[in-house]
Amino acid sequence: MGNFSAKIAKFIEVLIDRRGYVKVLEGLQNTLIIAVLGLAIGIVIGTLIATVRVLPKYRRSVRVLNGACSVYVDFFRGTPMVAQLLLFYYVMLPLMGLHMSGMNVSIAVFGLNSGAYISEIMRAGIQSVDGGQMEAGRAVGLPFSTTMLKIVIPQAVKNILPTLGNEFIALIKETSVVSFVGAANLYTAFNYIGTNAYEFMVPYLAMAIIYIVIILLISFGIKMMERGLNKSDRRH
Repeated sequence: MGNFSAKIAKFIEVLIDRRGYVKVLEGLQNTLIIAVLGLAIGIVIGTLIATVRVLPKYRRSVRVLNGACSVYVDFFRGTPMVAQLLLFYYVMLPLMGLHMSGMNVSIAVFGLNSGAYISEIMRAGIQSVDGGQMEAGRAVGLPFSTTMLKIVIPQAVKNILPTLGNEFIALIKETSVVSFVGAANLYTAFNYIGTNAYEFMVPYLAMAIIYIVIILLISFGIKMMERGLNKSDRRH
């Protein structure tokens, strides 16, 4: 017990006296930014891909787009996030002669990865909406795009909200790998504290607790949103 108390004291010393909390706050901020922006980009990309994939395949252009979307989804769902980060940062960017910070690369890759998963989630959500909704929109003269954007997709989002929440949680946890491209996150912050305290048990335990708290807060927020939507349905 005394040994554990000494570990905690050393952890607090590095965290407070040596301003380790600055790195923790930076890591927490980066973790949330990468996950939130990644999810936002993923929703946009996923919605576009899902729309393409539910279009009737009468035209050649639609079939070509559908094939391209399938390749995109298969690539990002078939490779691990860390491999995608390394590929984009150390291979794609040098080949294109571009330079991006590890933070920006992480946001872009998380968005592209999330888009692949959300496209399948959104497609299932669109297909869960009664087909009569699309027919009703078209019957009153609305074009396909307007009917999809204003009638079908809002209903689909409501149906897939819990699954989108799970995707957000997955992105939060996946941010632990962005240190491979030099982006600061919670892992790098607590690894720094562990290195300076010469022990890692307490820092890694604290890191795990922070991840758990973040995910519990997200889960609570999603439940509140679901409850609000359910109340809205009952009023109608």
